[in-house]
Amino acid sequence: MKTIRKISAVSLLCLTLFTVATVSCTEENEPPTVQEVQNRNHQTAKTQFINVKGNAIAYRVLGKEDGTPLVLLPGLGGSMDDWDPAVTDGLAKKYKVIIFDNKGVASSKGTTPNTVQAMADDAVDFINALNLNKVNIMGFSMGGFIAQRIVLTHPSLINKVILTGTGPQGAIGLSNLPNIIAGTAGLSPEASYLKFGFTESAQSIMEGKASYARVQLRTTDRDLPLNDAASNSQFTAVLAWAQPDADALTEIKKIKNPVLIVHGENDLPVSVQNAKNMAQNLDQAELVIFPDSGHASFYQYHDTFVAKAIEFLGK
Repeated sequence: MKTIRKISAVSLLCLTLFTVATVSCTEENEPPTVQEVQNRNHQTAKTQFINVKGNAIAYRVLGKEDGTPLVLLPGLGGSMDDWDPAVTDGLAKKYKVIIFDNKGVASSKGTTPNTVQAMADDAVDFINALNLNKVNIMGFSMGGFIAQRIVLTHPSLINKVILTGTGPQGAIGLSNLPNIIAGTAGLSPEASYLKFGFTESAQSIMEGKASYARVQLRTTDRDLPLNDAASNSQFTAVLAWAQPDADALTEIKKIKNPVLIVHGENDLPVSVQNAKNMAQNLDQAELVIFPDSGHASFYQYHDTFVAKAIEFLGK
């Protein structure tokens, strides 16, 4: 059953692209104390590492200890510290939220692959290494591409899927990404964040600036920035995903899991038509389109998004 909603609300959202980070990570592996669980929010959760096929993969756990975990998959160029805390902490009030750096990304070791499927395989390896039998997943932008491949190749591992600012293979408008990024040349990190993730309206810009400020709040144990090799591999994977694929919408019909699709009405790199096309080709899809919002619509409307995501996951 497909439900399409256009929601009007105001709050904050943003993008995982152009954010600065520095790190000092902590080793893991002992069960968390009660105090640690109580303090597991975006700013205080410690960075842990787990060995995944010989590579140390960095991750953090936010929120509750029990229940079906929600694993977040970031967008192009994103690390653990590029998520907006308004979203991660909002979700962590009800769920165990796991953020991580996939292989070769930011603080994680290994070589970043240059295909979306290989990134999906690495994410599955990470989930398996944590001994998780069933998870919810949420992907933003490139993370949404990865999420689609995970649920298509490992459907029994996944409970529900949230897709934000993303599209199917051959996504409309995505092939123009190099020109969009070129248009941010010379801009400050904040200005790039706003141009890529928000609209030019006063309201959207205000929310974008607030989101950008929140992303900078964690000052201790910040994640490492991506190196050039990881960034280049991700960019190669995204451009390959952008290539036209006549069978893409037919393939996603195989996804039988419940899917929440969230998109900005004025998304610059990934046209909103992609979200509509996906919703029309999924058996259990619900589509939410936020007005006057861009690629980071779920940061701009963070309160509304979190409420909707919690409702969806709790059904």
